[in-house]
Amino acid sequence: MDEDRLNMEIRKFLKIVGITSQREIELAIRRAIATGQITGSETLSATMVLTIPAIGLAHQIDGTLGLA
Repeated sequence: MDEDRLNMEIRKFLKIVGITSQREIELAIRRAIATGQITGSETLSATMVLTIPAIGLAHQIDGTLGLA
């Protein structure tokens, strides 16, 4: 295994995950505010799950997003 390549591939993957996840969260929050589902002053619970079935990885991260 090439450690340097693995490191670069992981970083590339995580960069894509971070950018697209942020975009999707922002869009969903804006839609929810526009439809009255939320007011925009809440603290939202969030969960991110990373899975790599081939190696049996399932990693969950729980957190919150304060909107105001």
